[in-house]
Amino acid sequence: MARIIAIANQKGGVGKTTTAVNLAAGLARAPSRVLLVDLDAQGNATMGCGVDKRELLASTCDLLLGESDAAAIRVATQEGFDLLPGNIDLTAAEIQLMEQPEREQRLKQALAPIRDEYDFILIDCPPALSLLTLNALTAADSVIVPMQCEYYALEGLSALLETIDALRGRLNPALEIEGVLRTMFDVRNNLANAVSGELTDHFGDKVFRTIVPRNVRLAEAPSHGQSIVGYDRSSRGGVAYLGLAGEILRRQEERNRAAKAMERFQS
Repeated sequence: MARIIAIANQKGGVGKTTTAVNLAAGLARAPSRVLLVDLDAQGNATMGCGVDKRELLASTCDLLLGESDAAAIRVATQEGFDLLPGNIDLTAAEIQLMEQPEREQRLKQALAPIRDEYDFILIDCPPALSLLTLNALTAADSVIVPMQCEYYALEGLSALLETIDALRGRLNPALEIEGVLRTMFDVRNNLANAVSGELTDHFGDKVFRTIVPRNVRLAEAPSHGQSIVGYDRSSRGGVAYLGLAGEILRRQEERNRAAKAMERFQS
């Protein structure tokens, strides 16, 4: 059964979509069976995978409204993972869902029939603590929080953690922090280094060892409809995201070993 990971931060421009697309590509190279869910009305993850959001016959909007199922709308990308594409229709979906029963559960219910077909399902969340993000957090086992190492990012992280705590009590008791990912990092910036140190002191091993640097090749890749792994895997950005995929895989292997040990103990 797939581990479902939401990639969330209500602050925009911190590298959520970049992380979603490139982590999906990195995990697919492992190889793992990966599904990427574009839950952002901007549709940037969809375009970054080489799929034109303007030509979609169905999207995650139809999925959330129950007008199509996941197996029908998913598309295979050129980089070895599947995509549930998104576009501006998600804005309408969010409005229509407001008055619906179990509105926070729609994505979880929609992913259930195909969950066994994958090792990982990654969800690219919009830059807001919206109903779409709540759907992602309700469906997820864990959350990756990409963030720049700057002062305001710490405030945003605090707000997200409060939301996660509240959601645990009401909708998803098992939700955990997969990790905090430092993005767009400039080692020459003293503030960035100071904030990075605070993160490590506070979150310990929940901070990924991988640090994603500012990298021109990483910024160029989406314009070619490719991940950095497909565009230039030897670039600093490519090496970073392959390293992140390795960290995710090692953590999952540790969980699997712990689960097997518990099963032996109980038997």
